[in-house]
Amino acid sequence: MEMNSRDRQLRAFDRLLNIMDDLRAKCPWDREQTFESLRNLTIEETYELADAIIENNHSGIRKELGDLLLHIVFYAKIGSEKGLFDIADIANSLAEKLIFRHPHVFGDTKVKNSTDVKENWEELKMKESINHTVLGGVPKSLPAMIKANRIQEKVKAVGFDWEEPGQIWEKVNEELSELKEVINSGEIERIEDEFGDLFFSIINAARLYKIDPETALERTNLKFIKRFKYLEKETLHSGKNLREMSLDEMNKIWEQAKNFDDPIAKD
Repeated sequence: MEMNSRDRQLRAFDRLLNIMDDLRAKCPWDREQTFESLRNLTIEETYELADAIIENNHSGIRKELGDLLLHIVFYAKIGSEKGLFDIADIANSLAEKLIFRHPHVFGDTKVKNSTDVKENWEELKMKESINHTVLGGVPKSLPAMIKANRIQEKVKAVGFDWEEPGQIWEKVNEELSELKEVINSGEIERIEDEFGDLFFSIINAARLYKIDPETALERTNLKFIKRFKYLEKETLHSGKNLREMSLDEMNKIWEQAKNFDDPIAKD
């Protein structure tokens, strides 16, 4: 008889756990790994998943999710060996947290929309936290742009936010003006501060208009790379060298490169 979907999933996960047991017992490399040695590899795998998502590469997403799942199983195995926790502890802890933070699903709390859900989530998260601070749960090692966006999301959940998205532009213009005032001062620390303030306000504007700033910037990075590669290719085909070309000559080819972008990427 054919197994149903849940049985198939559980059997696949059991197989993975058994493979992890064998690797830890029989593979010299796997035996040597620790929480610390896996940390940077896990970060790398996370970025590879992010790349696959940006590229809309579904087979890549599946592969990178598998790699991340391997790391979770690996950490659980090491934790089990140390008598700290096992995969069941991880799953049960997560299940309990999800139930606690979704009282609108598993309790009697009423919500109107996803904004209410996020605000309730942050309030309940604070109740779980030892220090009970709004920003206490923001990881220190997050990249600065993602951290700024996360900070702004968290303070919004407790009401510290602009009333209307359009109000942010006065702040953006204010920060830009302050940067222009100090840009020729030669005072690097002040200039750095003002750039930081401007970046923070731009990230805030993106959030208010429901744009993920990290994704938006990465799409622009990819667009720039594509166009610059076109510039390099066309330059080589013409027998020229980029270093020998004028900026006007490069800009002409750059404009041509835009025609090879997806329509949504043109500007």
